[in-house]
Amino acid sequence: MHRLNAPLSPSLLHVIEQSGSTNRVAGPRLVQAIAGLSRLFTKEREAISQAYLEDPVLAAAYLSYFLPVNLSKIQVLLDEMPISEDDRRFSVLDLGSGPGTGTLAVLDWWYRRRSTAALSVVALDTVPAALRQASLLWNGYCHAAGITTASLHTCEGDLERRAWLEQVKERAPFDLVILANCLNEMFLGAKDPIGAQAGLVAEVLALLAPHGTMMIIEPALRETSRALHQVRDRLLQEKDCTVYSPCLHENNCPALINPYDWCHEERPWEAPGFIQEIDKEVGFIKDTLKFSYVLLRKDGETIVKRRPDRYRVVSELRALKGEKRAWLCNEQGRQEVGRQDRLVSPQNEAFDAWHRGAIVQIEKIVRKEKNGKVSALGRIEQDAEVHIIRSV
Repeated sequence: MHRLNAPLSPSLLHVIEQSGSTNRVAGPRLVQAIAGLSRLFTKEREAISQAYLEDPVLAAAYLSYFLPVNLSKIQVLLDEMPISEDDRRFSVLDLGSGPGTGTLAVLDWWYRRRSTAALSVVALDTVPAALRQASLLWNGYCHAAGITTASLHTCEGDLERRAWLEQVKERAPFDLVILANCLNEMFLGAKDPIGAQAGLVAEVLALLAPHGTMMIIEPALRETSRALHQVRDRLLQEKDCTVYSPCLHENNCPALINPYDWCHEERPWEAPGFIQEIDKEVGFIKDTLKFSYVLLRKDGETIVKRRPDRYRVVSELRALKGEKRAWLCNEQGRQEVGRQDRLVSPQNEAFDAWHRGAIVQIEKIVRKEKNGKVSALGRIEQDAEVHIIRSV
């Protein structure tokens, strides 16, 4: 069984809860606003506007529920990415920062690591009220934790218009650039939205340090995930970067071949008590973190050494009658692999612990032939060695 990702720290929870209480929105009104934002983010996406962060009630709903959830997704990936061992500074650019979701995630992560490097974060957003909230959260955390070696600089700017680039260039290069849950909202009126989004990312990559990471997170919806896959493909075709994770290859995304496929994460999560209480009121179940993502690099570093016998598990392990199956992905594409229950052995028992996002190694996959046709379903035989190289 793969582990639960670490819960939010007590200091961070205190700052978030204090911020929520200062908005003086609670009870049925807050619950209704949270439910409304959820519909907006999932089922009514055509109506999304950054103006919701300027509405006091909706802003309070975001701070109380969506900020800690989205912040946790970012921290999962902060723990996954490689870190340059520079003990002098760690510089971050948080684009489309909103009320400081990524900014606060980095601050908490950096503080818990007990890093000796000074932290510098630039947060950029188009909504002044959101930037003011980001500063309040940042200052509240720094005061509570006694932090004196971290600085936040906020910038107001429209990501689509590019004028902001001149504001942040003087602070480049950045060790980390975060673009969380906003790329899908950009350039929707463009003739080629994917090309425009990829062009923006390419420009931002120029601000990245040689051994830095660009983190892009999007909602785990089919539409937004497939758009991210297409942006990834454009960037790789132009040789603008390489993929650290989740992909184990630089080929075009095989999930795009079938219009009903998409690749996303579902990480186990221990939700804080106040999130669980809201879930009961709204009717949600938030025991996992669902999102799509890509970590991009310019130095070619990858999450594991790539080999033809290593695969990313891109589905849940499904129990069928007499067997279990899962979908895998590597440079050979997406493929379904199964193991019959009667063929369980010490060599392949690691198969039973497979889960979405795990990286596995399989000694041999067998495809049987019938009537001159080779089966698309791969089989793991009794003598095949199976290992989990990296869990989530």
